[in-house]
Amino acid sequence: MNSTILPGALHHRAADDRFHSRLDWLDSRHSFSFAGHDDPAWRGFGLHPHRDMEIVTVMVAGQLEHRDSMGHGAVLHSDEVQRMSAGTGLMHSEHNPGPDPCRLLQIWIEPLQQGLSPSYEQTRLPCGTGGGWTRLIDPQRREGSMAIARGVQIWRARPAAGHGLDLPQARPGLAWLQVIDGRFELTLSPLPGGDRAPLTVALGPGDGLGFTASPGRLQATSDDVDLLLFDLG
Repeated sequence: MNSTILPGALHHRAADDRFHSRLDWLDSRHSFSFAGHDDPAWRGFGLHPHRDMEIVTVMVAGQLEHRDSMGHGAVLHSDEVQRMSAGTGLMHSEHNPGPDPCRLLQIWIEPLQQGLSPSYEQTRLPCGTGGGWTRLIDPQRREGSMAIARGVQIWRARPAAGHGLDLPQARPGLAWLQVIDGRFELTLSPLPGGDRAPLTVALGPGDGLGFTASPGRLQATSDDVDLLLFDLG
């Protein structure tokens, strides 16, 4: 995940502006550059390699069966999160074992160091409707979250319609907000010492917003809001 967002600037990527890949079994949209899979099997990706990449999978609905060359084999369900460090190299496959569509977000992040030992982890991190932020990825593994080989933090939230939610305290740097479902308005406060006025952006399903981390608050305007927030440092 790379970014060229300038300090104090916004980068709004609407849902329809994302890269789009469509096969007979797959309808996938990418907010960032993506490439490198081998030819897929019918209902998933057959055995294929990865190297020097941190891969985070957030399950939204359905099931995803994972098998890899480290000997791991598991089925991921809704509200589960998978973390895989490809490191020096591994092979894995992903298939939908159930009759219902599988819906997920998969995030690829370059590690700070190459040549690490491959590793795998998955855990259930339920994000209740109307609650606050649920930590998914955190360098310190707070609140049962997992860590990757880069100081990135990822939260998930599902505020109820009409409810407001403050952005969590983030480090100075870049942030990215990715909408899974629903609609809301995000109001960003001015940066300390900056001349930008408070700014409000309306976001809907599939939209993304890159911005310089600053205090802010979102207000849910529909009853199905579901989103991810990335602190990219």
